Amino acid sequence: MSVWDSLVGQKPVIDMLSRIAQGDPSQITQSWLICGPPGSGRSNMARAFAAALESPDHGMSAEPTRVTQQVLAGTHPDVTVLTTNKVTIGIDQVREIITTSEQMPATAPWRIIIIEDVDRMLERTTNVLLKEIEEPAEHCIWLLCAPSAQDVLPTIRSRTRIVNLAVPSTQAVAGFLTSTTNVEPKVAQRAARLAEGHIGIAKLYATDERVMSDRDELVVGVLNLARASDAVLLAGNLIDNAKAQAEADANRITAGQEAEFRRINGLAPSDRIPPKLRGAFNQIAKKDDVKRLVTRRTRDVLDRALNSIASIYRDVAVLQNNAEDSVGLINLENRSSITELSVRLNRAGAVTRLDEVAHARKRLAGNGNPLLVFESLFCALISYVF
Repeated sequence: MSVWDSLVGQKPVIDMLSRIAQGDPSQITQSWLICGPPGSGRSNMARAFAAALESPDHGMSAEPTRVTQQVLAGTHPDVTVLTTNKVTIGIDQVREIITTSEQMPATAPWRIIIIEDVDRMLERTTNVLLKEIEEPAEHCIWLLCAPSAQDVLPTIRSRTRIVNLAVPSTQAVAGFLTSTTNVEPKVAQRAARLAEGHIGIAKLYATDERVMSDRDELVVGVLNLARASDAVLLAGNLIDNAKAQAEADANRITAGQEAEFRRINGLAPSDRIPPKLRGAFNQIAKKDDVKRLVTRRTRDVLDRALNSIASIYRDVAVLQNNAEDSVGLINLENRSSITELSVRLNRAGAVTRLDEVAHARKRLAGNGNPLLVFESLFCALISYVF
C-alpha cells in the first residue's frame, strides 16, 4: 500500500506528483499551491506528497517506512503543518512558521511547510508570507492548500506551481467509505451522493446519524416553506443544531487533546495533573480558544447547510432541463417534492434561488449574524414561489 492509496479519485495528480518525488531533486519546484473543492483531499494530498519527498522509498513501498508514518501522523521533525481551528490564520503564526522554514532539515532531504486553508489569511498576513514563497530557503518546500487559485492573492498564484484536484465521483467516495468504515454499501452510496464529492462530509453522513437527520430535516423544511413564520422557525432550528454540532465537535477535540497530553506525560485518565504540568494542561481547554473553535465549527456546519439548500435548486434545474438521466438527482429521497417545486418555479426562479444562497454565503463570510442571514434567505426563497 503506497502513500497515495488513501487518496480518492485523483489518479492524474498522483501520477504527476509521484514522478516528481522520484525524479531529480534539483528539478523540484519549491513553492506549490494545491487547489481543490472542499473535501477533495487537498491537505491529504499535501501530506502524501511530503511523505513521498522525504521517505527513501518515495512512499511507494507496500509497507510504509518510519519516515512516511511520521509525516502522515504529523510527528516528523522536518515537516511542519500550519492549520487553524479559528476563522483566520494569524500573522504571528505565519511569522513563526517562516522562522521554521529557514532552518536546515534535521534528518530528511527537505524542510517542508504545509499551510492548510491559506485562503483564511488576511491580505496583510499573506504579504508577510509572500517573500518566502518567492525566494524560499534552499532546502525548504512550501505546500499551500486552498479551494481554488482565485481564493489567494495574484502575487501568491504567480509564484507557485498550481495543482488542481478533481471532485471525486460518487462511486469513488462510496468505495472509499465501504473500505474504511463499517457502514453498509447502501448507506455509503447515499452518504457519498448527498456529500457531492466531499469525502469528509460523506464520512460524517455515513457514521453520524444525528448529522444525517439534521440534513434531512433541513431539506424537508426548505421544501415546505410557505410563510414567514416557517422561515423564522426553520432558521432558529438550523442555528441551534449548528451550535450543538459545533460544541460536540469542540468537546470531542478537546477531550482528545487532553487524552494525548496524559499519554505523552505518562498519566492515566484518573491521575491528578501534577502542579508543574497544570498550566500546560489548562491551556488545552482555554475558554477563549474553545470559543473560537466553536465559532469555526459552527460556520462549517452552516456552510454545509448552504450546500444542502443549494442542492435542492440544483435538482430543480436538473428536472426542468430533462437532465436527470445524465447527471442524476442529489436528493433522491425528496424527488416527489422537488418535482412539484420544479413545476411551480420557472427556470429563472430556480437560478434566482441559487443566487440567494450564494448571497447568504457572502453575508456569512462577512461576519453577518447567522440567524438573520438564514431568516432573510428562507424568506427570500418563499417570495420567489408565490
